[in-house]
Amino acid sequence: MFKQKNYLALGAVVLVAVVLLSLPTRATARLKLAVSSWFLPLFGLASAGQQIPADLADSVLPRRELLRQIDALRRENQELQAQQTQAIAIARENDELHTLLGWQRTVPWRLKLANVVMRDPANWWRTVQIDLGSRDGIQTNQPVLTADGLVGRISAVNYLNSQVVLVGDRDCRVSARIENSTHDVGVLSAGGPLDTSLVELNYLSSSANLKSGQDVFTSGLGGVFPKGIPIGKIVDAESVEYGLATEARVKLNANLGALDQVWVLIE
Repeated sequence: MFKQKNYLALGAVVLVAVVLLSLPTRATARLKLAVSSWFLPLFGLASAGQQIPADLADSVLPRRELLRQIDALRRENQELQAQQTQAIAIARENDELHTLLGWQRTVPWRLKLANVVMRDPANWWRTVQIDLGSRDGIQTNQPVLTADGLVGRISAVNYLNSQVVLVGDRDCRVSARIENSTHDVGVLSAGGPLDTSLVELNYLSSSANLKSGQDVFTSGLGGVFPKGIPIGKIVDAESVEYGLATEARVKLNANLGALDQVWVLIE
């Protein structure tokens, strides 16, 4: 039974072969094209299946390499942020210097710029140290100021640096004039220990015409501070000594607790 089926199959194959061999050349080419078109999708699928693992191997990186790249990107981002912060700080400092230099050209005094390098916390911030000394022509009692107003005076000089005693300290008394109709004159003395922005103005006449917000300038008396340096504004006033004199509180223009750069008045 099985042998008969094998003979029949063999005969069919031989018959097909004979038919194919007897076909014209053009008909044989068409038949080959038709048969190959049936199997072409299978060949393409097999080729794609072989290519997918290779593509995955190329695109998927090891976990260690990914972590390394993430860490490198993080460090680069931090460096860029630091550079941006530094650039902003430099731009702000340049703007401040430009403003200060522009202000310097408008004042009638010869000024020299100095950096504040040290403070004295034991003295309630009433003294600071600057990076100019005798080699820079600095002398004692030279006034120190900012673009906002009076800061103090040079109290001690070394070769490389100097000490500045600030307005409001007992060792820095300033003759001051009030910008009002009577041009009242008093003397700035020590301020309170808690608020360094407030100082007292003493020895005012009992008839002094004081109002809140009036400007206070150096009077030029005493020979240390030239006339016309801004000091601050009147906050309030009261009668003292049984009405024989008047005292006032002055809000300083210069922020003595945040001094970074100051000007020393040379002449």
